[in-house]
Amino acid sequence: MSQNMTLDFVALLRAWSIQDSTLLGVARLLLIDGLAVALAGSDQPGPRLAGALARQQGGHASCTVIGQGFATSPSQAAQINGMSMHVLDYEPMWNPPNHALSTMLPGLLALAEQREAAGAGPQGGQLLKSLLKGIEAQGRLRLSSGQIEPRELSLHPPGVVGPLACAIACADFLGLSEPQHVAAIGIAASRAGGVLANVGSMTKALHCGDACRSGLEAALLAQSGFTADADAMSGPRGYAHAYFGDRFDASHLLAPLLVPRVLTPGPAWKLFPSQYATHFAITAALDCRAEITQPSQITRVEIRTPLMPYIDRPNPTSGLDGKFSLQYCVVAALLDARLNLDSFTDARRFADDAKHLLALTHLTQTAEISGRFDAMHVEVSVTLTNGTVVHHRCAAPLGSWSRPISADVVEEKAHDLIDRRISKELAQRFWSALEAPPEALRIETLMACLTADQSPD
Repeated sequence: MSQNMTLDFVALLRAWSIQDSTLLGVARLLLIDGLAVALAGSDQPGPRLAGALARQQGGHASCTVIGQGFATSPSQAAQINGMSMHVLDYEPMWNPPNHALSTMLPGLLALAEQREAAGAGPQGGQLLKSLLKGIEAQGRLRLSSGQIEPRELSLHPPGVVGPLACAIACADFLGLSEPQHVAAIGIAASRAGGVLANVGSMTKALHCGDACRSGLEAALLAQSGFTADADAMSGPRGYAHAYFGDRFDASHLLAPLLVPRVLTPGPAWKLFPSQYATHFAITAALDCRAEITQPSQITRVEIRTPLMPYIDRPNPTSGLDGKFSLQYCVVAALLDARLNLDSFTDARRFADDAKHLLALTHLTQTAEISGRFDAMHVEVSVTLTNGTVVHHRCAAPLGSWSRPISADVVEEKAHDLIDRRISKELAQRFWSALEAPPEALRIETLMACLTADQSPD
């Protein structure tokens, strides 16, 4: 290894030649899940407002804005589609905690769409390979940060590691030289951030959208000759120290590439559209609900979790804020025996039964339980009018690293999100296009099916 952390990191990822069909299969599932979640999220207020701003600003229109019926510049498309992909909190989770898809995939989609429109042929295979490199980069950056448990976070992780990883993925897709790769990381290092105070607001999704836009633009600027410090990651004034201080451990960043992180630990697929730690509470609550005939008989709800103060929200201010409330997620699951997109509307949040049960719900957070997603658990106890106490504990929700689900389940989720939103003809075209092998997969075709702002026939 040299004395240049940035160069060593770039060299490690550039040397990775991806041919393994299993890796490409996981990347294909991530593509499907990401597109489906983005389409579902495209009608949310945040992405809509960002889309309206892009329309006002105009500019070169070459890249699809998913679900909004127009095209815009690559940068704006990456930002808006990144917001749409994240806003529902429905994209896969990673370990250490991070959102690796919304911060990268939309940038690659924009580049692939542009390249195919220029006559370069199908770009799906290259997109999947570049996505895998970006995911590896994000996982290593998060592991090196030393901020593993949620209570240790100082900033929102995707806003901090996303720009660098997206720059790496886009630089790989563009075929940049090694010095250009290094420059792209250096540029992106100065465009990272995201305060945790905005979790639960529209701005949380903007963290991911901005990370994607910043990474894409960093790669494009580096391609044009734009420069940065030759090792912006190292040293007392570098990225690692600025964001993580003495906790940063470069050995994780530069370890030999033996088993890719997309396989170990791999993604935890989300089956509920909410902050990932709430999935433990939701699962326990649903298990309790299976033993409760009438939720009106509930007189007290107790939740016991790790220390996660940012999702201790006894009275969420909106349906969106409810995605980050352990209390509300448990209440919604107990009342409706399910948790879906409708659970997080303002109407459901402020319904009388939800307000009543929230008042009966008590949360205890303790350092005795680890906050690591691969080691934590949550307990839910429900007391009924007859004195019966129903108790369940969840140490791993379905779709997590220790409770994997099949590819069919991931595709069923995507079908549900996509097929309800676009016409039957477009849906058939979309799914037919995805049957192509990676080297024949046309991103332009997929995006054309998702561009229109319409409902099924």
